[in-house]
Amino acid sequence: MALFPDARRAIEASAGDLPAYDPAFDIDAERARARAEALSQPREDVAEVVDLDAGGVPCRLYRPAGARPGVVVHLHGGGFVLNDVEVHDASARRLANRSGVAVLSVEYRRPPEHRFPAAPDDVDTVLRWLEEHAAGHGLDGPTYAHGDSSGANLALVAALRNPGRFRAVVLIYPFLDPTASFDSYTTAADGFDPREAAWYWRQYAATEADLRDPDLAPLRSDRLGTLPSTLVVTAEHDPLRDEGEHLARLLAEAGVDVVATRYLGQIHGFWRHHDVFAAAEPLMRQVAGFVQLHADLHEA
Repeated sequence: MALFPDARRAIEASAGDLPAYDPAFDIDAERARARAEALSQPREDVAEVVDLDAGGVPCRLYRPAGARPGVVVHLHGGGFVLNDVEVHDASARRLANRSGVAVLSVEYRRPPEHRFPAAPDDVDTVLRWLEEHAAGHGLDGPTYAHGDSSGANLALVAALRNPGRFRAVVLIYPFLDPTASFDSYTTAADGFDPREAAWYWRQYAATEADLRDPDLAPLRSDRLGTLPSTLVVTAEHDPLRDEGEHLARLLAEAGVDVVATRYLGQIHGFWRHHDVFAAAEPLMRQVAGFVQLHADLHEA
């Protein structure tokens, strides 16, 4: 279980960062820092990029040249608290260009200003908006759900709340278990301190009871068998590894068409940073291929 060199370098580079659970951590300052960093990075051109109001929820639509029918609903990670559409702009552009399908990136409300269930409710609002307005925006066709980390939690919950709504679901190292009860929290916590994971859950949940709600902790759901074809991706050196792989096993046992991939040597967060991690672009291509596969099945 050796870290790959790029993962080791990333951990070393972030060693001096103030952890989120530190009392001195400033949420607004970190949001601004991440946004400024994202804005300074190069971005791929996409045929059309437009900001939309989806029933009161801000979204950004990326339409690649020659886009196939349908739309990928993208839900960004960041522990529910951090990141936004701008921070994920470069990744959303790459996903649209690689998959050939339009991507709708959702600016859901974040805690601590807006606690659970504000975020999943916003996703439901966007899905209702798509039902009414997809054709008018050239987005009619199959809908796919995609998210990383806490965004994968929201993508999974959206599919569970709206059975039959998605053609396929993609979950990148999903953040699922507020109890942190899996072994990887002690054996694979490289670069993502379990205390930070616990802090994110405390920001997200409005009450202790929320931590047991399947719409927050979807491993507790009795509706997992309703999911469409699902791709679950984990990183070997990630405290969230075991809960994601446990989900994949539950889905398989429930009869869901599930594909599960563990990226060796990698840490939480690698998917978004193709300029740092050699595995990021291959993962983006895997996700795009999974979407394309189900687009082909739709068109067949």
